[in-house]
Amino acid sequence: MHYNVDMQKILSAMRRAIQDYQMIKDGDKIFVGLSGGKDSVLLLAALKAYQRFSPEKFTLEAITIDMGLKDMDRTEMDSLTKWCQSMDVPHHVVKTDIAEIIFEARNESNPCSLCAKMRRGALNSTLNSLGGGTLALGHNADDVAETMLLSLLYEGRFSCFSPTAYMDKKGVHLIRPLIYIQEYDVKCAVDRLGLPTVNNPCPMNHTSQREYAKDLIKHICKDIPFAKDRILGAIYHPERNNLWVKPSPEDKE
Repeated sequence: MHYNVDMQKILSAMRRAIQDYQMIKDGDKIFVGLSGGKDSVLLLAALKAYQRFSPEKFTLEAITIDMGLKDMDRTEMDSLTKWCQSMDVPHHVVKTDIAEIIFEARNESNPCSLCAKMRRGALNSTLNSLGGGTLALGHNADDVAETMLLSLLYEGRFSCFSPTAYMDKKGVHLIRPLIYIQEYDVKCAVDRLGLPTVNNPCPMNHTSQREYAKDLIKHICKDIPFAKDRILGAIYHPERNNLWVKPSPEDKE
């Protein structure tokens, strides 16, 4: 595959994230959570390219969780598998009944959180059944900003997911190599490289709380063009802990 300027930009930012947070160690067995969305396909393509010149040697495989959505385009899924084969990347497709559980058995009114937990559980279980290793997820810089905003609005705290994590109960290392890359750059790279994507037939697509946060940030940036950059920069701000301490009853006496 020929990589153009877009991929070079992606690789540069991804390499910086990998090195900044020591995401990959020599001998790692990395599994990409390949949903078929733009982020995950770009992550797999970028890691495959990075594998050629990475100072750390690692193996690469992909796991796709088939949620059992009735409107899933099987032709697109087959194309995804063929694409993985063209790169010599083993592709594990795991069939589940997650969609039936969420939308029929439980009829969840706000299913996104439960769905995410079930998909992550399926990814972790599959990874361990294949001998264990590192799970790579395709969260980008926009996901970081949206998560911080969602945490503030819905949880009342200033928080975000970590670039790397280790889940003790699951025995799974997790990395997010695309955290320095803007969603716009992801879209451009996927389009220009002609990477295969799978349409998301989920009935909650474009109606979730995350989609609301995405639209809210876009709206804010119309008046404050640098707002998203400031949200992202707040993670590293030296005074990020400059918050109030709730008074105790003794302090009021």
